[in-house]
Amino acid sequence: MKVAVIYNRESQKVINLFGQPNREKYGLAAIKRIVNSLRKGGHQVQAFEGDKDLIDNLEEFMPRTLVGERPGMAFNLSYGIQGQARYTHVPGILEMVGVPYVGSGPLAHSLALDKVVAKMLFVQNSLPTPAFAVLDNSGFDMPELDFPLIVKPKNESVSFGIRIVNNQLELREAADVIFNEYQQPVLVEQFIEGREINIGLLGNGSTLEAFKPAELIFGEGGPQIYTEEDKRRTSGREIGVVCPAKLDAETAERAQVIARKAFNVLGCYDCARVDMRMDKDGNLYVLEVNSLPSLGEHGSYVAAAEVMDLDFARLVNRLVEVASARYFGTPNPPELVKARKSPEEKVFGYLTERRDQLEKRVELWVGISSHSNDVVGIRQAAKQVSSFMRDMGMQLNDAFSDAPHVWTWETDKGFKNGTLVICHIDVPYNSAMGGEHFHRDPEWLYGEGIGASRSPLVQLEFALRALQHARKLKSIPIGVVIYADEGRDTDESADFIAKTAAEAKEVLVLRPGNLNDTIVVGRRGQRRYKAYFHGKPRKLGQSDKNPEVMLQAVSALEDIAQLSNRKERLAVSTVDIRTEAYPRLLPHRVTAIIQASFPNGRAADLLEERVKERLQQSRAELAMLSDRPSMPSRKINNSLLKRIKDQANRWEIPVKTDTSLWPSVAGLVPPQVPVICGLGPIAKELYTGQEAVSRISLVQRTLLLAEYLLSQST
Repeated sequence: MKVAVIYNRESQKVINLFGQPNREKYGLAAIKRIVNSLRKGGHQVQAFEGDKDLIDNLEEFMPRTLVGERPGMAFNLSYGIQGQARYTHVPGILEMVGVPYVGSGPLAHSLALDKVVAKMLFVQNSLPTPAFAVLDNSGFDMPELDFPLIVKPKNESVSFGIRIVNNQLELREAADVIFNEYQQPVLVEQFIEGREINIGLLGNGSTLEAFKPAELIFGEGGPQIYTEEDKRRTSGREIGVVCPAKLDAETAERAQVIARKAFNVLGCYDCARVDMRMDKDGNLYVLEVNSLPSLGEHGSYVAAAEVMDLDFARLVNRLVEVASARYFGTPNPPELVKARKSPEEKVFGYLTERRDQLEKRVELWVGISSHSNDVVGIRQAAKQVSSFMRDMGMQLNDAFSDAPHVWTWETDKGFKNGTLVICHIDVPYNSAMGGEHFHRDPEWLYGEGIGASRSPLVQLEFALRALQHARKLKSIPIGVVIYADEGRDTDESADFIAKTAAEAKEVLVLRPGNLNDTIVVGRRGQRRYKAYFHGKPRKLGQSDKNPEVMLQAVSALEDIAQLSNRKERLAVSTVDIRTEAYPRLLPHRVTAIIQASFPNGRAADLLEERVKERLQQSRAELAMLSDRPSMPSRKINNSLLKRIKDQANRWEIPVKTDTSLWPSVAGLVPPQVPVICGLGPIAKELYTGQEAVSRISLVQRTLLLAEYLLSQST
């Protein structure tokens, strides 16, 4: 599970600093100890300041989860930065954004921090508590209480401002300090001479467990209370903790009963510490409930847990388990306690536990430059693929490979009559794009080629690794075609891809999915041509019976553009134009790149004939540069589509269908072989400097691919 440890220590990242500042802080050593204990428990852990950046940090650390995936959880240690009811600030944020967390909610914290309201609730619920009064300002009338009294701020903790007073003068002095320093009312209580007993609590409802009573030993010097200086270890004396306290069994049990009731009266969750005083006659009085008990190694809560056979690491991890039980209704989230016996559960667990690794692997791939015309980069990318393929026991099929353009890998079962997965390693590149480095925001991962190539490669790798983890990879007939010339319109690989696909039972193409969670069931084809227009060199202003070659070309290209027909789903346009000219003369040659989109091969041939007719009028030549066949929507694909959707529905992964104007290698798959395209992660802004892939879809689509392949096991 991902656990975010949230604390307040140094950060003052707020919009404005005002009001009462926080004086409570966890030490760095204590935070590190908690983080290490959680990691020891198998959790992925990061620590964050509870400031205005918290939501962004949590979104990046624990993005949206899959249905059934272990959710992230916050381990709240936050005392707040400033203002009133500071303990409630971070829990309130977590409630708002929907992050489960360890510890009490805002309501319980606010009640526990307001010592007057808490005592009123204790009285209403017949819990013993010392007699008290509230002083609102420095001109107060003397309360009808007998000295000695104990004075403390109404809304503070950690013994801030606490003092024992023995007469009216000391009371006014102590109260004035609180009025001036803390700007809040003063709580005055009858001081209970006797022993201080703490009861730690862990759990909720019927599983609420009370620790054995712990007693604070103050020694002979100084006041017989736990002061702020004692807690900060600056008082010069050592406060001892004895647990279990030397109490008779009846008194110990009575203390535990009172503590449980106080916990429930304030509506606490998961953990708390109830502080009591016991007089010489054995009467117990509740002083306060600490709804955020210190996990410092010298505190009574940790000491009492050790007596309950919970060392520090076990205590910290038990707190996560207790909170999980409260949120999810089991002693742990199902994934923590349920043995993954089925291959499906093993695949699910493997992938959801490695979301960070998926993203790190994407980052690594973004850092590998393998532009379509970069021979060295292609070689490096191919080496990466070969490494993880061999690591998983996949074999290279030389008969269906043609390095350095296309490679076919297969499992022990081979790929014939099995599932063929196709993916490319090159990044189609336009020098005007610029090379975008890897970065992320809460919803998207960015980087050069991240949607077109890099994320599908990681999707493929981790899907296969998950199958290997489930010990199923070798038993499934799977082939993997990796090609390296997508940016060159598969000039070298097309024949091998078509030949390999003809041997498979079905084909999955890991092109990126479209926005709105779609996969692609139909694609238009695309052809690229180069048109050559020739003329005579001439001077500017020189007369000639024939128009300038530039004007001829522009006129012909304009006529060709008119061949686009939405009804026939035909589109044709000029995408590049260049001229050749001698110095100081007008151009004598024009070359233009023409791009055509079409629904099928017959329509493409008819369109080509029409283009040639227009060019003949200008005595221009036409040469085909590339031919990307269409992927028509065919009935033969329906069964494959249904099986993919069934797997998606099982894991509640959204999948819709769409068609695309862009071609893909899916058009090379023979008509008798079912094919689905766009099964890669959802991408946006392809082939631009803002290309990005959805973070949640990366794990969703990887899971979908792995579970679908698993369903084909024999």
